[in-house]
Amino acid sequence: MARSIWSGAISFGLVNVPVKLYNAVQRKNVQFHQLHGEDRQRIQQKRVCSADGQEVAFEDLVKGYEFSPGQYVVVEPEELDAVAARKTRLIEVEQFIDLDEVDPLMFESSYYVAPAVGAGKPFRLMVDAMREAGKVGIGRFVLRQKEHLVALRVQGDALVLVTLVYADEVVPAASLEDAGDGQAEVSERELAMARQLIEMLSAPFDPTRYHDEYRAAVLALIERKVAGEEISIAPPPSEPAAVPDLMAALQASVEALSGHGAAAPKKATRAKPAARKPKATQKS
Repeated sequence: MARSIWSGAISFGLVNVPVKLYNAVQRKNVQFHQLHGEDRQRIQQKRVCSADGQEVAFEDLVKGYEFSPGQYVVVEPEELDAVAARKTRLIEVEQFIDLDEVDPLMFESSYYVAPAVGAGKPFRLMVDAMREAGKVGIGRFVLRQKEHLVALRVQGDALVLVTLVYADEVVPAASLEDAGDGQAEVSERELAMARQLIEMLSAPFDPTRYHDEYRAAVLALIERKVAGEEISIAPPPSEPAAVPDLMAALQASVEALSGHGAAAPKKATRAKPAARKPKATQKS
């Protein structure tokens, strides 16, 4: 059962709703350790001074900010504490907006919000009112000593808090080095054929179709090595050739789909389970 990672209250106007926060996503990664190739023993990381090569004890470390190449200013922990976000137990909603007003590039991490004990009625009232109004709450709160900009949105019967990056952290598309290449002109015929191809590949989104095939392949590889199998390395696939004729490629794609029926995208295959399977680490 999931455990809450934060408890406090949602505040909007003069209304406070006691809530708890839960991770909505658990990232799964295969964790490797660095070993000495000769004896397969773990490698220890040491903190070494770049000037004299001497190992530095943890208690002798300080935080420094490089303000010009090779020049640092030291910032003390007390100084950072003085400018840190004010620690409160409130998710302070400052305004309500339509969800489509938020650029999806700003979405960061998601959390479930649940009512604290005894707060079921005000929580349900808030969720139902937000759903009927079709609005998303925008506010701020402090998690792990950092203030976050957040969006509160209703998803089904649940309330989800999404942390947002700040506007100045979003890279403008116009700043891309080759952004001008995306302004090439296309013909009406090419556009019509591309729209037809998109329609033929369109289907309701089913997230369960998609799996981390790389992680499954790595785990399967580890299982085989643990079992003592000899691993043969297949040659890398050849790079796909450039398309000399865009219209011909569109036409061939449409004809291929028409011949086999415009089926939904291919379903990803799962790796076969083994008797002994290395665990994948989970990150919040």
